[in-house]
Amino acid sequence: MTDEMLALANENRRKAGAENVEFLKGEIESIPLPDNSVDVVISNCVINLSADKDRVLREAFRVLKPGGRLAVSDVMTRGEIAPEIRQSVLAWVGCIAGALDENDYRSKLSTAGFQQIEIEPTRTYRIEDAREFLSSSDIDVDAISTQVDEKFMSAFVRAVKLDTAPNPCCGPTCCK
Repeated sequence: MTDEMLALANENRRKAGAENVEFLKGEIESIPLPDNSVDVVISNCVINLSADKDRVLREAFRVLKPGGRLAVSDVMTRGEIAPEIRQSVLAWVGCIAGALDENDYRSKLSTAGFQQIEIEPTRTYRIEDAREFLSSSDIDVDAISTQVDEKFMSAFVRAVKLDTAPNPCCGPTCCK
């Protein structure tokens, strides 16, 4: 997204000796690549920062080749969370303000065209994780604990753009 980020990514690519990797400057809502051109789309906790998640997921689907995979890590919520609680926890978790509910995330992936959707929680945040921070913010942690405990999580999100091309087989004599 920035020249500094691009320079760091290219330096890390060079250090790793990765020759099959290319970094482009762009925005996640408008990926500067042609349709059906990449094998895998990866992201580390960025989709939740976008104001237009539907567009992000449509763009990921657009640039993936048939059979291509989406493999991202993101922050999401579980169940309904009162807006004032979401704001209180915002500084603790960082990216929560734009985080989708896991069911909404799954639905948006499906609407974009993805299949074989998997959401694997990697960390579910407990009230104990936030107790010190929230207490120093003059928030009655015990009063909101049932509204916060296990409501926020980090997760791996995986999905596939299935190959929908017709089978090129010409019949039983050529398929082996």
